Amino acid sequence: MLDIKWIRENPAALDQALQARSMAPQSEALIALDEERRAHLGRLQEAQERRNAASKEIGNAMRAGDAAKAEALKAEVVDIKTFIQGGEAEERRLIKALNDALAVIPNLPLPDVPFGRDESGNVEHRSFGRELIDSRRAGMRNKPREHFELGEAMGLMDFEVAARISGSRFTVLKGELARLERAIGQFMLDLHTEEHGYTEVQPPLLVRDEALFGTNQLPKFEEDLFFTPHGESRLGLIPTAEVPLTNLVREQILAQEQLPLRFTALTPCFRSEAGSAGRDTRGMLRQHQFNKVELVSITDAESSIAEHERMTECAEAVLKTLELPFRTMVLCTGDMGFGARKTYDIEVWLPGQNAYREISSCSVCGDFQARRMDARYRVKDEKGTRYVHTLNGSGTAVGRALIAVLENYQNEDGSVSVPDALRRYMGGRERIGGR
Repeated sequence: MLDIKWIRENPAALDQALQARSMAPQSEALIALDEERRAHLGRLQEAQERRNAASKEIGNAMRAGDAAKAEALKAEVVDIKTFIQGGEAEERRLIKALNDALAVIPNLPLPDVPFGRDESGNVEHRSFGRELIDSRRAGMRNKPREHFELGEAMGLMDFEVAARISGSRFTVLKGELARLERAIGQFMLDLHTEEHGYTEVQPPLLVRDEALFGTNQLPKFEEDLFFTPHGESRLGLIPTAEVPLTNLVREQILAQEQLPLRFTALTPCFRSEAGSAGRDTRGMLRQHQFNKVELVSITDAESSIAEHERMTECAEAVLKTLELPFRTMVLCTGDMGFGARKTYDIEVWLPGQNAYREISSCSVCGDFQARRMDARYRVKDEKGTRYVHTLNGSGTAVGRALIAVLENYQNEDGSVSVPDALRRYMGGRERIGGR
């Protein structure tokens, strides 16, 4: 959430940033809401001051024996109390109206984010493995098959059974393919905890609305979420472990010396894919339920940009170790996520599609989420507190990594070679499937 004080002081900067995100200017409407709140608060404070003064005057009038004046003052105090009671309710309404308006304003892009209206404006930052693409392409006599063709031919990937159980956009994996997916997730966790310094967490998969609001899934993306009743309220199934991991610091004041905090988790994720009708209907690319290794960092204000580069390199290390070709893209202003100030998308090469597809998205959010969570830190010998900065990234999506392994390591006989880094998790197996 943006700071209304900053908006009042920088209305043109807000509108310019929103226009870069293809949004209409909002500063005038937001400042008008704040002016209304501030004016009402001023009237309320004046009434409280007059009530306190009138209460003293009642005592003075009674001591002076002026009963008529005392009664008149008492009547005035009653009227003031009635106004204050109504005024406090109005104050809450005005605060809510302002906060509701701020809650749907996206974060502001960093100055180095390229301008663009949509994904066509994204810019390649770096790439890895182009020679691998060429060598593997040269080694295949036939056109590479897509992951679902390979998995179904093995008899280890079943979409029909999943549909009978749960409907569309679900998959059943069996045997060696189920083990391979488990191996990929375990490998990623070990890499991030043992080599990259992340602390493994096993978080709740059901979260309150406040947690979803804190990481900006609510209110904007409510239709993309799954909910279950919980008493008189509800709980949401996490769309990503970013939600519980980032909220580990909600409503806390940390010491600067504790930062950075780095968390990772391997969890199922649940998304309704409400806006994806007709997209990626074949295979496992876009599912209602999938596994993902998430990375979350909590830093001070000075460290977040460097941490963003570090986090992205940690996610890239997964693909480098698995020898999966990829390119890292800087998302333009029109393609960035709601809460991000800058985002790197890592796109893995899929030979079956002859295309790069997103496998990780690493974002720096500044203090945008911290304001929604009231997460702060204290600098030694400094009065007051500051909001922490938060970052999140996929390290990486396990199902999409499985897809990439199947397509990049496929053999002519329909088998799939197991990458060296995964063999110790596969009991030493060097390949799966095939005739």
